[in-house]
Amino acid sequence: MTATYLVTGGGGFIGSNIAFHLVEQGESVRVLDNFSSGRQSNLDAVRGRLDVVEGDIRDSETVRRACRGIEMILHHAALPSVERSVSDPQSTHDVNITGTFNVLQQALGAGVKRVVFASSSAIYGNAPELPKHERMLPEPASPYALSKLTGEYYCRLFHSLYGLETFSLRYFNVFGPRQDPASDYAAVIPLFIKMIRNGDAPVIHGDGGQTRDFTFVEDIVEANLCCCRAPADAAGGVYNVAWGDRVSILELVQRIARSMDRDVEPRFTESRAGDVRDSQADATLARERLGWQPRIELPEGLDRTVRWFDGKPAAR
Repeated sequence: MTATYLVTGGGGFIGSNIAFHLVEQGESVRVLDNFSSGRQSNLDAVRGRLDVVEGDIRDSETVRRACRGIEMILHHAALPSVERSVSDPQSTHDVNITGTFNVLQQALGAGVKRVVFASSSAIYGNAPELPKHERMLPEPASPYALSKLTGEYYCRLFHSLYGLETFSLRYFNVFGPRQDPASDYAAVIPLFIKMIRNGDAPVIHGDGGQTRDFTFVEDIVEANLCCCRAPADAAGGVYNVAWGDRVSILELVQRIARSMDRDVEPRFTESRAGDVRDSQADATLARERLGWQPRIELPEGLDRTVRWFDGKPAAR
């Protein structure tokens, strides 16, 4: 099966949302995933309407095969956890750095037009300046953050040296349908939803005053598509992709509880190594150069996410 778009990590949270949207728009899509953290079930809704290559981005021959005939690569395959990277830096390096290099190298060889790389706000580390903007000096505080920064540099090199059109998107805190609450490294929103639904006290690492900039996954999907449509002179760039606001983790728990019509008292535990204190984006560059504009505010996104986890349509 030929395809126009390749979504690496297409069985994961963000990747499967991108693949689903592209298929629903009538696009020709291929997914590459080893399903070590992504799930086959995330693709059930579009099963038979896309091409699935099961394999690892660390394997050059697998990536070469997946890149054949592709015009656009949306590269989301990664080991995503800061905590896991601290305990197992080697795996994070192998997947996120070597794997990304493989994707870029095979994309170049296959004549792929563009690669959109999923980077992370983690590269800013604990730099006190808010909001974070792309001109700031990166201060990665974990192997995960360093691996994403290295991926950005490889993207820039492949653009400047070889002419491959690359776009690096620094995601902040993405949430929404298909995010896995069962993972040992689950993100806070699906984990809080799971705990509250089960009648457990949500566990907050630290004092709850740390802040994050949350963005609904539908807006992240649109950012990827904006990169596919953007003018060629926007290639080679790095772009913050986030709402541009921040909320404390304690307030987030309270908002989720209201969406679920529950009363909760969180339980506090020690902060985790590598976690940053505050995060907020300046996404002006993405708006100006990519034509991207987030549309789903946090309360609506939380309501839609809760409905999805309850097995109900995520009403728009």
